Amino acid sequence: MTLVMEGIALDDPLRPFIEEKMAAATGRGRLRPTAARVGFTDENGPKGGPGIRCALTVDLPRRPAVHANGLGETPRLAFDSAYEALEHELARERQRRRDVARRPKKYFVAEQGHLPDGEAGLPPVRRRRRSA
Repeated sequence: MTLVMEGIALDDPLRPFIEEKMAAATGRGRLRPTAARVGFTDENGPKGGPGIRCALTVDLPRRPAVHANGLGETPRLAFDSAYEALEHELARERQRRRDVARRPKKYFVAEQGHLPDGEAGLPPVRRRRRSA
């Protein structure tokens, strides 16, 4: 996996920590990511406040890229919040893939419809919520 870090110095002590955490997050699951990008930007400039944004993007083969953002006062806090959101998104992707694989096949569904009790006890269809 290629890891690209932007907006952080080459000798920053946060770099090895980021490399370790990204390898741990992307090492789970069957699909191995091809590339990951970590970007830090200062939203507020010299004004102060929680203005450092960390953007994490992971490219998976044959899937859309997974993206997460985090905001914090320091780069470490921003990375921690973005990393938590990225773990959540990757877990959702794994669950979505698992649900699709476990869907009953058409012949099973047809057989269940002919049962004398009437309605078959099939799992509910999960609809994907779209966020803004």
